[in-house]
Amino acid sequence: MKLFVVFALVAAALAAPQQYPQDVQVVRYELNNGSPDAYNFAWELSDGSKHQEQGQLKNQGTENEAISVQGQYAWVGPDGVTYIVSYIADENGFQPTIEQGPGGAVPAGVIASLVG
Repeated sequence: MKLFVVFALVAAALAAPQQYPQDVQVVRYELNNGSPDAYNFAWELSDGSKHQEQGQLKNQGTENEAISVQGQYAWVGPDGVTYIVSYIADENGFQPTIEQGPGGAVPAGVIASLVG
């Protein structure tokens, strides 16, 4: 009887729908960090997720020295829609712009979580 229960549980687990892709591969990865005052990177996964960013040091050697970053990341949501966030992060804070492919408006919860 115990063996039957174990087999039933294993069968149920295997039949359950998978929530996450199991075979996501890195399609592209680039990194350039050769300069002390600038960098950039980009990566892309086989599930459609991607991120690229570049940053540079502004006002080097002054009391207003700061890094300025620009980038963009994207993912395909469970609804099949690609969501894209472009951003600037500098002395004025994180400034995102959210776009979406066909399928409706960006959910308010997504905007609220990114904007703060």
